[in-house]
Amino acid sequence: MASDVNVAIVGAGQAGLATSWYLKQANIDHVVFEAGRVAETWRSRRWDSFCLVTPNWSVQLPGRDYAGPDPDGFMPRDELVEHIQSWAQSFAAPVREHCPVSSLDQDGEGLALTLNGGKIRARTVVVASGAYQRAHRPAGSEQIPGRVRQVLAEEYGNEKNLPPGAVLVVGSGQTGCQLAEELHEAGRKVFLSCGRAPWAPRRMGGHDLVWWLVETGFADRTPAQLPSPAARLLSNPLATGHGGGHDLHYRTLHGMGVELLGRYLGADESKFHFADDLAQSTDAGDNLARMLMQWVEALCDKRGLEVPWQVPAPMGVNGRTELDIVGEGITSVIWTCGYRPDYGWVHAPVFDDMGFPVQTDGRSAVDGLYFMGVHFQRKARSAVLYGVKEDAEIVARHIAENRR
Repeated sequence: MASDVNVAIVGAGQAGLATSWYLKQANIDHVVFEAGRVAETWRSRRWDSFCLVTPNWSVQLPGRDYAGPDPDGFMPRDELVEHIQSWAQSFAAPVREHCPVSSLDQDGEGLALTLNGGKIRARTVVVASGAYQRAHRPAGSEQIPGRVRQVLAEEYGNEKNLPPGAVLVVGSGQTGCQLAEELHEAGRKVFLSCGRAPWAPRRMGGHDLVWWLVETGFADRTPAQLPSPAARLLSNPLATGHGGGHDLHYRTLHGMGVELLGRYLGADESKFHFADDLAQSTDAGDNLARMLMQWVEALCDKRGLEVPWQVPAPMGVNGRTELDIVGEGITSVIWTCGYRPDYGWVHAPVFDDMGFPVQTDGRSAVDGLYFMGVHFQRKARSAVLYGVKEDAEIVARHIAENRR
């Protein structure tokens, strides 16, 4: 292994590969280190039936915008992996697979990366290890009796991997709602512990929800427009791409028979415990939907369009605060409580109190150290397939200018 490289990119997902594409155009030598395979997160941290929540037209990667026959469809997991893999091959991305980076340290005037084969030094490092890195488990997960199987969403795979019986899903973002629907359709009794998530119809006024997010500028919100730094952890609007895309949120799940519950508080040997806050959570979701609709209404006013939808009246439901584990036949818990940053291997003073890198347009305060694919790196869309191209071009341009 070479002892020195010009530019090292850590991670061969869409963020790292997009940066690689632009560096290639600028004829800048670089190498991409990937712990697994290209698009590994999509391969190994998504369940078997996973498909995109965003329509295919929104897959806009540099040099490889979606141009297939179904722009309004939703790519399944394996098709998306193939799309990213063939894109990487098309520009001969210099990826070294199965080459994890265990440490990144400041080393004199440069940066040093520790790999299985030893250390290398790099003039520039782009950390593109993923926006959603460490699955979050709330306090109290350790209280659940050992006879109940616990899995993270990324370990779920499919319904057949769970023991027979009812399932408690804790976390009600896009993943939690999709797994609750899948399990219900498989004939399972499903309980969903809810948080506060925005929602809207899959289609409004003849357009997909994502069209509205883009056209209104909602997807271009910057960190400065958020009410607080903690708002970066808020769920994306609830929806699904399954079956060609359809509405999926608290009301649809409640209507099909999934039992909604408040926030998970803990467990003892015989019961699960939940906060008496289901009504507040559903109301909060409605309020977040109204916030989104303010953007929609502003666009409609500007373009002379009819406002396509109004938030309905409150659900007015109250959830149970206890579930008898044996009485309800609950044998599994799936944790879908979102992700947190995990940059513990990056040894540099460039992180805020929540663990997010402090950066401006991808650049940190440490000379030569960049970040890509960070949630709300520049905008709300920074970490998704639709938005990564813009950020990657900016980072690559700055690297090229520094080189000159």
